[in-house]
Amino acid sequence: MSSSSSSPKLSITFTGTRHTHSPKQTTAMLERTLSSRRGNSHGDSDDDDLINADDSKTKKQHILFRITNRASTFLSQTRHYVPCLTIAFLLLFAFSFFFFFTSRSFVCISSNAFFKPASRAAFFDLDGLDSDFGALGVPCCRSKHGKTVEWTSKDLLKGLEEFVPIYETRPIKNNMYGMGLDHSFGLWFIARWLKPDLMIESGAFKGHSTWVLRQAMPDTRIVSLSPRHPEKYLKKGPAYVDGNCTYYAGKDFVDFGSVDWSKVMREHGIKDLSRVLIFFDDHQNELKRIEQALKAGFRHLVFEDNYDTGTGDHYSLRQICDQFYIRGGGHSCFKDSDEARIRSKRKKFWEKAVDTEELCGPGEAWWGVRGYMRDNFNHSNKPISYAQHFQNSRYVESILDVYWELPPVAGPSLTHQTRYDPARAPNPIVEDGRYGLFQRLGLGKLDNSVFNGYTQMVYLQISEQ
Repeated sequence: MSSSSSSPKLSITFTGTRHTHSPKQTTAMLERTLSSRRGNSHGDSDDDDLINADDSKTKKQHILFRITNRASTFLSQTRHYVPCLTIAFLLLFAFSFFFFFTSRSFVCISSNAFFKPASRAAFFDLDGLDSDFGALGVPCCRSKHGKTVEWTSKDLLKGLEEFVPIYETRPIKNNMYGMGLDHSFGLWFIARWLKPDLMIESGAFKGHSTWVLRQAMPDTRIVSLSPRHPEKYLKKGPAYVDGNCTYYAGKDFVDFGSVDWSKVMREHGIKDLSRVLIFFDDHQNELKRIEQALKAGFRHLVFEDNYDTGTGDHYSLRQICDQFYIRGGGHSCFKDSDEARIRSKRKKFWEKAVDTEELCGPGEAWWGVRGYMRDNFNHSNKPISYAQHFQNSRYVESILDVYWELPPVAGPSLTHQTRYDPARAPNPIVEDGRYGLFQRLGLGKLDNSVFNGYTQMVYLQISEQ
């Protein structure tokens, strides 16, 4: 992507309506989505457990086919066609029945759990491995009209080629607890593509994200909200303070939801709120932030820490949209399930992978973090019901025009990262095996630590209200 390329307009007009559902409506929708869910939902088709299971089943089925086929051939040589066919079918049924009970673990389900749609599907094996719900797919929030971003993988690759030399000039080389390369590139690329008239960030830390925004848009005003002013970090080491930025920080700090945004927009001469980009890196409930942004009239949002289900210190979009009816969504809490075995294995290789014990809470609750809605750097931690979690996802879908998760910059075999599980992330921009491209882009010169900060950064375009 070059700076001379034409950029699409920020403003896209839709008419959005906030949807609310009564508990009865929510329960009814939940019943329908659970009962209608079909198809293979596994995003990690190369997993050894699944491959071995498939191979084992294939061999058993092949042996079964050979036995029944030879029996049918032998019997068909006689003149008693009807009795022979009957015997062949009985043999086939007997072997099938034996195969069913010897090729899978039998799970005992209580009478109360039996009447749950998900438990019924697991008990009767109606959906095969769908009894394990999403396993290790990549769930995402559905948009109202099926829209997606206008940029392509080629645009991302061109942008990456331009950004790597810029990233090497960053003032804060060791940005521990802050953004690494992946999210720095994502924020730079999105801002560079959208070309907003004003950029707002909630959460500045040492000022690295402010620096990234400035590299994308050298002359655009920035408004920064942060409990501690970045200049305070200058006393201990590298930090960045921007001269063309309005800071609500330190003693002047105001939380995003408490700012008089209409006044701020007038002060900056902004009349079209669709020309404003909001960047959240404040570890707050993302549903709350979306509602606050909607109330203010903003439409373009980026969330830096879009934590996966079972991880993180706040309620994220990824958690909200991790649902049964989404491919890759929903989770099995059965300890003998395929998902439990897969998770246990992957936990050994990926730091942020979670096993069933970490994922599931009381009553088989798996949404958020073990059924809890976390907020405010984990200072608030309250349980929520699945009905409420389900209603939250329906609300988000009702106001969403675009949902796009940033892919990792490069595959784990190239970056040597171990923090995130690639089975729960989109395909990387530079895929594993493309070592030559990885080196040509200059990525091989960077320290491996800069690749270990990926948490599914997400860009949202929400409907005009």
